[in-house]
Amino acid sequence: MACCRINFSLRCSSSDTLLPPLKANTKNNNLLKLSFPTSRWLRRRRMGFVTVNSHMATEEKPVSEDRMLVFVPPHPLIKHWVSVLRNEQTPCPIFRNAMAELGRLLMYEASRDWLPTVTGEIQSPMGIASVEFIDPREPVAIVPILRAGLALAEHASSILPATKTYHLGLGRDEKTLLPIVYLNKLPEKFPQGSRVFVVDPMLATGGTIVAALELLKEHGIDNKQMKVISAVAAPPALQKLSEKFPGLHVYTGIIDPAVNDKGIIIPGVGDAGNRSYGT
Repeated sequence: MACCRINFSLRCSSSDTLLPPLKANTKNNNLLKLSFPTSRWLRRRRMGFVTVNSHMATEEKPVSEDRMLVFVPPHPLIKHWVSVLRNEQTPCPIFRNAMAELGRLLMYEASRDWLPTVTGEIQSPMGIASVEFIDPREPVAIVPILRAGLALAEHASSILPATKTYHLGLGRDEKTLLPIVYLNKLPEKFPQGSRVFVVDPMLATGGTIVAALELLKEHGIDNKQMKVISAVAAPPALQKLSEKFPGLHVYTGIIDPAVNDKGIIIPGVGDAGNRSYGT
């Protein structure tokens, strides 16, 4: 049995109890699984944050700013839309709408304490009020990875007052599973201090998302200036991201335990692009 430790931290709704180390293990060459004992932890759930650290098993320590963090927001609507995506009977239009709604919620969670603001005073109907607005002079960049990323990013402008969208087309060779860039609309250089949401619904083997983030770094974005938004993530992708992009934050609807020999997340939601657009 092969075994490796996944070097990232997970934040979700729970107690402040430390979970046991996460282990990714393979029983055969075709299936990678994530496993850890959870029964005791689940019995102790309450609102709060829990840090999962693959290097610690007995005591809690501060999470390093250079450690990649994975956030699985506990909102029931997120669970609902993930469940709609799971259902093989969900028709294409409803699947695409579910993807858009999930993306809206994940970006809402990811934008906490991250957006630039301006303060001042305005005249309300009843008097002077102190106010705080999102600064429109510093738009958040949205980078959907085509084509399924378009569905997950569809409602970005409904929650973010100022955005710019840069499309990035990355396919995957079905034999080698390596990414292929077929469209790159990134600016030559992002403005200093830019904030970027990279939207990729399925983090499976990690090849596509790693290639996308490396392109962003070539265009002037560092690890802490970007956040990844995904519908479903799996251990191989999270392992690669944690090794290559320390300090990165990943927001996902759910973490699934396995990826098969074709690079498909199990149980996952199937092919997100095909199910979103019917082709």
